Amino acid sequence: MSYQAVNFQNKLGLVNERWSPKVIAEMNDYQFKVVKILGDFVWHDHKDTDETFIVLEGRIRIDFRDGHVTLAEGEMYVVPRGTEHKPYAEQEAKILLVEPRGVVNTGDEGGRRTAEDAWI
Repeated sequence: MSYQAVNFQNKLGLVNERWSPKVIAEMNDYQFKVVKILGDFVWHDHKDTDETFIVLEGRIRIDFRDGHVTLAEGEMYVVPRGTEHKPYAEQEAKILLVEPRGVVNTGDEGGRRTAEDAWI
C-alpha cells in the first residue's frame, strides 16, 4: 500500500474558480474541502449540520444576522447548525471546510454559486 500526505497548497493549486469547494479527503461521513473565496457569498444556513471553517491563507469574516466573527490564517470557527451566515473575504482567502458528505455550500438558498461535490 502507498501512503501519501494531502498537501493543502498543492490541492489549492488545482482550484481555478472561487466559491466552489473541492473535496480533498473523507473521514467516516465527513468531507474535507478546500475553497478559494473573494467578496460576498449568499446568506444561507445548514439546518441539519454544523459547518467548520479553517483559514489556511488570508482572512475572512463570517457575518451573522446579529454580528460577525473574523478569522485570520490558522484560525477556525464552527457555525452551529441552523445559523444563518454569509462568508466574506476582502482579498482572496483559502479555506478548509469540514462538513458531512453531501452538504450543499449554499444550503437551501441554491442559485448560481451552488457547487457540486467534486474531488481534486
